Amino acid sequence: MPNRRQFFKDVAGTTAGIVFSSCSLLRAQQSGGGAKHKPVMVGGKRVKTIDVHAHVNVHEALALMPNPPDGQNLFLTPDRVADRLQLMDQQGTDVEALSINPFWYGVERDLARQIVKIQNEKLAELCAAHPDRFVAFATVALQYPDLAVEQLEEGVKKLGLRGASVGGRVNDEELADPKFHPFWAKAEEMGVLVFMHPQGVPDLQKRLKGNGMLTNVIGNPLETTIALSHLIFEGTLDRFPRLKLCAAHGGGYLPSYADRSDHGCLVFPQNCYKTELKKHPTEYLRQLYFDALVFTPEALRHLIAQCGVSQIVMGTDSPIGWTNVAVDHILNTPGLSNADRQAILGGNAAKLLGITS
Repeated sequence: MPNRRQFFKDVAGTTAGIVFSSCSLLRAQQSGGGAKHKPVMVGGKRVKTIDVHAHVNVHEALALMPNPPDGQNLFLTPDRVADRLQLMDQQGTDVEALSINPFWYGVERDLARQIVKIQNEKLAELCAAHPDRFVAFATVALQYPDLAVEQLEEGVKKLGLRGASVGGRVNDEELADPKFHPFWAKAEEMGVLVFMHPQGVPDLQKRLKGNGMLTNVIGNPLETTIALSHLIFEGTLDRFPRLKLCAAHGGGYLPSYADRSDHGCLVFPQNCYKTELKKHPTEYLRQLYFDALVFTPEALRHLIAQCGVSQIVMGTDSPIGWTNVAVDHILNTPGLSNADRQAILGGNAAKLLGITS
């Protein structure tokens, strides 16, 4: 297998086939853009800001799907790289950790292997072309756990990717299913971060239709809540206590109402401790990681109180447009120390992703 240096020897900085854009970015362009965000300073110290929640898609990979999802607004071409960098500058983001939401969990093994190979190589090319602005999570065919293990190792060791991105479920199977233990074991062994992004809850499609984009607004955080709860209650986090897992959107609803999990075990112990847990359910939140995409100071303060400052990283969901003030949100949340702000803006993510100053 070629090593990382050999792989990049023939990479001339091309990013053809990867595209990212969005309505929010187009609006910024149409309005003439915006002033560049000043370098982020906290307590007189320059902070490298790192966004762990940023999306792209790879055209060549989507083209292999019989019925490809609508992902064109996340394609990335060289001209759009400049737009993305401009958007990052305007928002005060120094580095984005790029991920691709899985659309390939339902395909057969050979096609899944091909899709992942293309995606990971394109992600690596982009990061090699802009090493000070982008890192990326490897994509893996988690429906075939043994293949996902191979892809994680290759993505990290050969291509220089910083971990892996996964969905909140794999088809109809929970991430806590024992079939996925080999993947969690490998991620734990390698010490890399796994970024989990929800795909909604198809079982509730009928109830969530109508106004309000409820399939996303409610469905996405709900799926994260369900996935994390299974990982806790089925003993997965006990089995892999050093696993580094980051949940998007502030961990969904779980941190906001986690104490109900503890009390559920008091009221219904016969239904709670079928798998013996080593800790109270809420204690597992302090071995997970969460992005700070929770919109209000009160929500961020509660997330920190429940999970700990060391477990929180910045996330924007870029370029979807959920926020363009992630940096200011953290800077302006009252009650945080300078050390807290430095950690959330980039210090925690730098340690998790191996990003040096």
